[in-house]
Parts: sequence; structure tokens; C-alpha cells
Amino acid sequence: MHRLILGIESSCDETGVALVRVRDAKARPELLAQALHSQIAMHQAYGGVVPELASRDHIRRVLPLTQAVLQQAGVALSALDLVAFTRGPGLAGALLVGAGVACAMGAALDLPVLGVHHLEGHLLSPFLGADPPEFPFVALLVSGGHTQLMRVDAVGSYELLGETVDDAAGEAFDKSAKLLGLPYPGGPALARLAEGGRAEAFKLPRPLLHSGTLDFSFAGLKTAVLTQARKLGEDLPAHTADLAASTQAAIVEVLVKKSLAALQQSGLRRLVVAGGVGANARLRAQLDAACAARGLRVHYPELHLCTDNGAMIAMAAAMRVQAGLARPTRDYAFDVLPRWSLQDIAA
Repeated sequence: MHRLILGIESSCDETGVALVRVRDAKARPELLAQALHSQIAMHQAYGGVVPELASRDHIRRVLPLTQAVLQQAGVALSALDLVAFTRGPGLAGALLVGAGVACAMGAALDLPVLGVHHLEGHLLSPFLGADPPEFPFVALLVSGGHTQLMRVDAVGSYELLGETVDDAAGEAFDKSAKLLGLPYPGGPALARLAEGGRAEAFKLPRPLLHSGTLDFSFAGLKTAVLTQARKLGEDLPAHTADLAASTQAAIVEVLVKKSLAALQQSGLRRLVVAGGVGANARLRAQLDAACAARGLRVHYPELHLCTDNGAMIAMAAAMRVQAGLARPTRDYAFDVLPRWSLQDIAA
């Protein structure tokens, strides 16, 4: 069994490296050390992620972060058993950096390597926390690029229940924030501004809320925010907190009600929330209250593990190894999959 697994994440604008130990086939893998560098400050000047700059920064950061993780864990490079990396989805150039470094390390040390699905990393990240879930559960994967509801029966056993037909929830946060003149990254800035606003101030749409399906749509909400901002005109600065609060309330209501519907339709009583939007305080509070009222359990990653990180990649690799689903290789002719469905890796 591969006992010491190094995980490298480089799918977008965070460079993450972590080390996980697998004691046996049944014990939960143990996170030994992790390090993360965010590129937010670099991309702020452009109002969003610049792929070429992201790739170049990954190149600068990944080896120093790897050295820091090994030093923190007190583990020699030669003691590693497996190197895992994010194979997709994500930005092609950014993914190639992590894959290239992982495969070069594998070739130099004669170690097997394993490409990991980025969303599987998010989905399994709550297992790193103090309150890990148990299978089966419904997962709400909610981030800047993805909004999906999945039925998860075991590692590798994933059934898509619903997904966004246009913008993801994170995109709705970010694009609405930009319309309000907020700095990048827009989602957290909008959430902070919303704390001082009135959620009922503006009547905004809840797309597909009563569609009878578990699919999402947030593009119409973004358009409604734009329309309202134009109506306010010069008065917008006086109402930005209210509009931010109303926007957040619309997004959160849809996420909460669709998640509860997924639990009801599946007959499951456990919800896992993962992805960057899973750090949103209003979303957590409303899900906690709604699930508690119905006798349901809800699990989240630790706040610092909601964004992209190496720990979730190392954990996903470790859990696939334990489940007998991993196919590590010493073929170092790597590729990446910028568009990769989570269902493509289902057992």
C-alpha cells in the first residue's frame, strides 16, 4: 500500500501541496502537513484570473511549497510512496505545471504517480475535518466553476442529481460583485458587504426554484442584478449593501432548497457541502438551521480547506488507494483534462 502520498494542486489560482499518511486499508488517512499559496493579490489588478500569469506563478511556487511541506512533516523526499496531482478540470496551463512537476518527481525517484479529479478532491475534503461524514450522502459541490448535486454511495460511486445549466453559484457571486464595483475576488467581498444590508430590500429572481428538477440556473439572477443596478444609477453607492444582501439571499435560498429537495428525493439524511462557496456564512447558517429542523446532518470542510488546496488532492488519492480504485502509473508521459466530468471516474 502507498503509505506516504504527496498531493499537488495547481488547477487555477492556488498552488497547494500536502502530505497524507495511510496507515492501513480502513483507518482514515492522516494529514501530516500542507502549504498553500494564493495568487489573489497578483490577479487583483486585472479583475480576474489571467491564465498565463497563473501558470508562471505555479512554476515559481510548487517546489518551495513541496520543500516546506516535507520539512514540516519531518519526512525525506526519498520516503514518499506516491505523488498525486490534479489532472483536471481546470486551466490547461496551470494543470500542466502540477502534472509536469509530479511526473518529473516520480521519474527521478522511481515513484508511481496518480492523476486526481479536482472535484473529487472537493467532494472528499470534509473527510479531513473533525466531523467527517459517513457514506452514503448527498453532496452539494458549489464553487466558482461548478454547482452540482451528487449522490455519493462510496469513493468513486457518484450519481449526478442536478447541475447548473449556465452560471455556477460562485460565478453569480463574482459577476454580481463586479456589477456593484467590488474588487476581485468578488464573492467574498459581496458576502462581507451583505452583512450590513437588508436581504429583503430588492426582489430578485430565484431561477428554477420551482422547476421540479434539481438543476440550477444563475445567469438570470446576474442579469436582474445588472438591471437593478442600472435603475439605481447614481444612487447605487447608497444601496450596494442592500443589493449585495438581496443577491446573496437569492443564491443561498436556491442552494438550500435544492439541497433539501435532493435529500428528500434520494431518501438520504446526510448532506456534504464542498467548494469555495461552502465557506459562505449565510449558506452555512441556513443549511444548519434547515437540516437541524428536519433531523438531518450536514458536513463541511474546515474553512481553510474550502478553497483549492493540496490536502484535498492527497486525501482523494489516499481514499482511492484504500478503496482499490487507484491506478498509479510509472508511465510519466502525462496529460491533463481541462474539461473532465466527475461521472467519468465513477466506479
